[in-house]
Amino acid sequence: MLECGIIRRARQSGFGGNRIINLRDFTKDRHRSVDDRPYGGGEGMVFTPAPLFEAVEHCRSGEETAKSQVVLLTPQGKTWSQDLAAEFATIPHLLLICGRYEGVDQRVIDSLVDREVSIGDFVLTGGEIPAMAVLDSVVRLIPGTLGCSDSAVNESFSTGLLDYPQYTRPAEYRGQAVPDVLLSGDHAKD
Repeated sequence: MLECGIIRRARQSGFGGNRIINLRDFTKDRHRSVDDRPYGGGEGMVFTPAPLFEAVEHCRSGEETAKSQVVLLTPQGKTWSQDLAAEFATIPHLLLICGRYEGVDQRVIDSLVDREVSIGDFVLTGGEIPAMAVLDSVVRLIPGTLGCSDSAVNESFSTGLLDYPQYTRPAEYRGQAVPDVLLSGDHAKD
């Protein structure tokens, strides 16, 4: 995903730099464990705090990342929207934590997480797909990443409305024609 389309072009142009951090690189045990059973019982596993604390601290080291925001992708978060994407596009450094299993240790949320975001009311295996959705929707709003600056302004959800139907050539395909108004040159007509 990082090597395709707008995200790839943004990276090559110096906009929207991003990297993926493996939490197992911040473990100390021989199994490189990042999760454990929850206190109190229950199904599933929970991310332990140590690897997440160390990974976030590693990502925040350096002056340019001092104003970073940590976002946890979780079902409990605020529902993702175009307005949030526009807001996130103004933040100089975002750290996205991909939730997994039954979640993360609450101490991570209490100490490190600035915001929690959800992409909807359904269950996924982990936060990687939501992270891709957030990344894609944010990068395209960073000035200079799209070929035409008006593209991000005049698209679905940017003005609160869905986009209008689009047509391209040929003017007729399998018995279906492009509306006459689009062929007339007077696009202001209904």
